[in-house]
Amino acid sequence: MKRPPAIGDAVDRGLTPFRGRKASGLLPKARLGGPLPWVIAVMVAITVVAASGALALSNTVAAARGEVAGSATVQVIEPDSDARSRQVEAATEILAQDPAIAGFRVVPEEEVAAALEPWLGMASESDIVPLPALIDVKLRVAADEGTYADIESALQQVAPRARIDAQAHWLAPVLSALSALKWMALTLIVTLGIVGAAAVWLAARNALGGNRDTIEIVHLLGGNDDQIARIFQRSVLLDSIMGGMIGFVAGIGAMLLLARQFAALQSGMVAGGQLVAIDWLLIALVPLFAVAIAVYTARMTVLSSLRKSL
Repeated sequence: MKRPPAIGDAVDRGLTPFRGRKASGLLPKARLGGPLPWVIAVMVAITVVAASGALALSNTVAAARGEVAGSATVQVIEPDSDARSRQVEAATEILAQDPAIAGFRVVPEEEVAAALEPWLGMASESDIVPLPALIDVKLRVAADEGTYADIESALQQVAPRARIDAQAHWLAPVLSALSALKWMALTLIVTLGIVGAAAVWLAARNALGGNRDTIEIVHLLGGNDDQIARIFQRSVLLDSIMGGMIGFVAGIGAMLLLARQFAALQSGMVAGGQLVAIDWLLIALVPLFAVAIAVYTARMTVLSSLRKSL
């Protein structure tokens, strides 16, 4: 932009141009204002909850897969208790001789009845509902379909009513659903980041439009685009820090409340989703990333708008 003659003559005479704090002092020091801090606070709070949920789901899936890997259950479904006992004894002999089996445990009938009592009530302890005999089996290595088929074939030769089920098979739909929820949470986090950047972009453009005349004067007095951008950066920095702190506290509070509710379920799968140190570190970085994105977006918006206006 061409300088006025008076300013140009002053620069040619070697006088100090009107730069730095002198130039930037003409711009208002007020923040961008509006709802920007609260928008950032809401974004950070939701992101903290979504991130903690995604990490907890990831830990749950990993723990469940590790627990059921190489695990199977043999069921002997025989109404006659005497015949069932004989088949269980024969099945344990086959399992003890199989080199693929690392160990097994016959589940006591009382334990099976206690597990079914919430669904069957007291009927699970009577002869009205015959209970299957269960044998927990642990394989030496992760087995494929062929290995399970061979074991079941050997079992049925001595225990016709026996069948073997890999725990990973019946748990697979649950783990798939948890993985889908994890990816949905990650998608939500990315979406919130984009929406937050868009909010900063709009706030910066509105602030530029409201101070366009003053910015032109600063340019005429020797101020450059970088000095002007730093003023808006500082404004966004203060807003994003305040919003990030409020959102982080609110998000942690909501996360702890949800964790308390899930802990009341007293489920082994829920226990596997506990957050570890690295998870807490990643959650603590959420407001820092929010501040960085906001400041960078404000800077790029201001510089781009100023270049286009020249």
